[in-house]
Amino acid sequence: MTASPSESRPATTERKVTLYRNGSVYTAADPFATAMLVDGDTVAWVGSEQAATSIADDSMTIVDLQGALLAPGFVDSHVHLTETGIALESLQLGQVRSGAELLDAVARHAAAASGSSTGAGSDGGTILGHGWDESQWSDPTLPGREELERAAGGRPVYLSRVDVHSALVSASLATAAGLPGLDGFGADGQVKRAAHTAARRAARDLPAAALRGYQQAALARSAANGYVALAEMGAPHIGGVEDLRIAAGWNDAGRPGPAMPEVLPYWGQLAGSEAEARSILADLGVSVLGLAGDLNMDGSIGSRTAALREDYADAPGERGTRYLSVDEAAAHIAACSQLGLQAGFHVIGDAGLDAALEALDQAASEVGEQRVRAAGHRLEHVELADAAAIGRLAKYSVTVSAQPVFDALWGGPDRLYARRLGDRQQGMNPFGSFYSAGVPVCFGSDSPVTPLSPWSSVRACLEHHDEGERISARAAFLGHTRAGWRAARYRNPMAGQLVPGAPASFAVWEVEELMVQVADGRVQSWSTDPRARTPLLPALDTGSDPVCLQTVRDGVELYASGSLGR
Repeated sequence: MTASPSESRPATTERKVTLYRNGSVYTAADPFATAMLVDGDTVAWVGSEQAATSIADDSMTIVDLQGALLAPGFVDSHVHLTETGIALESLQLGQVRSGAELLDAVARHAAAASGSSTGAGSDGGTILGHGWDESQWSDPTLPGREELERAAGGRPVYLSRVDVHSALVSASLATAAGLPGLDGFGADGQVKRAAHTAARRAARDLPAAALRGYQQAALARSAANGYVALAEMGAPHIGGVEDLRIAAGWNDAGRPGPAMPEVLPYWGQLAGSEAEARSILADLGVSVLGLAGDLNMDGSIGSRTAALREDYADAPGERGTRYLSVDEAAAHIAACSQLGLQAGFHVIGDAGLDAALEALDQAASEVGEQRVRAAGHRLEHVELADAAAIGRLAKYSVTVSAQPVFDALWGGPDRLYARRLGDRQQGMNPFGSFYSAGVPVCFGSDSPVTPLSPWSSVRACLEHHDEGERISARAAFLGHTRAGWRAARYRNPMAGQLVPGAPASFAVWEVEELMVQVADGRVQSWSTDPRARTPLLPALDTGSDPVCLQTVRDGVELYASGSLGR
């Protein structure tokens, strides 16, 4: 199947009318709809095949879906565009299974790049790589800085762990970045906390053209996977303001080049007062949806930097790292609440969540609970949350932006979470409990931590390792679509659904079978009973994901595979 992004955006403002027919349309307006009419950037009508025949005329572009599914486009509620592009185009380390294999991969990459004029690091600069996970190795011993230096032939090396909360660095990069003496600079090649921040800044100190190229690669990949929008989680410790400005610039109407998914920009910088928040926003030079996202309250489970109430099961005496105090977080929430602006933090561990909840209480006592609730604050990840914490999240209407594939990769017996946390892993990523308590939930990938693969993420919700935390296919799909727009407090309340008057933002999928899943795990099954009057979704137990045939945002084609009937 030949696939390519759209060559360019329309050069004219002439309104285009397109009738999609002979398929299945996922719409609340009509669960049996087989056709949809798009007028310019808006859904004009949805209905039956018989009605489509009566309204079709020569002025329309007619698209024969040939049985394909047309559904709202996906929204990824947590991504890092530049990091994703770097991961896509740099050394892939997800399949290495030992320190020796990792060193061999670096050596091969260095040798290949030395004879090439293209590719990441081909100019003799830093070798960039991503995705190693020592928890998958029989021997988790990591290579040292000098070993990496030798493998790379003397070139600097920066290899991010799969969770991107630590990295392996070579001796030359450590020296150039001034890492010795910083917190998180250990005896081996792995760097964490402040040392990792400094290493990442040094490794990705790239010209604007390179940043733009990496972001374009990430956006093109997302469009080819049915995404119409992505929440970019920028932060000073990840990339500079220039990186954020480039990301926000993809939304510029007059920008030349191919159409891209919409970027929903966030900036994770701490504000101690309303005045400081205003100053930060003014200095950015671009509009952001909030001072939220990867403003880190703590780190990750994999790198043992997530803040825990109890020791890590495989590292007695270690409880992770909390990067912000309750007072700092409370001041930030209060400042943003006064501006009616979203605040939020990266929170993974239960001790990190305790601090965030205490900060919410403190901010509410200062500016009022209603003002805190009205601002629509959000927390990213929230992997360890007990019933009491979930109730407090609901009290403040805090949205949880979660990543279902985390559980698919690391949840369950004999996997990373069990090794790091022991029995505590059973209560991780409690999607079902969030929904039951009325906590708003949206889903994303945290790319490049997990792939831009939306149906895999939906499946992960259905197959959660804890049966009590599984949610229905419909709930998972809505969490990946309409809920993403709502979590970003998007300007158009109709975004994320295909009903007359809604934005024409959707994807077309080649599917093997369409079904309705029963949500109750005790009677887990698939049903096509029409009495349910529930729009059908792809069966995700077939061994393969649906294939994206076309992605459209606001009536403009972002991607087409070439096999969609016209």
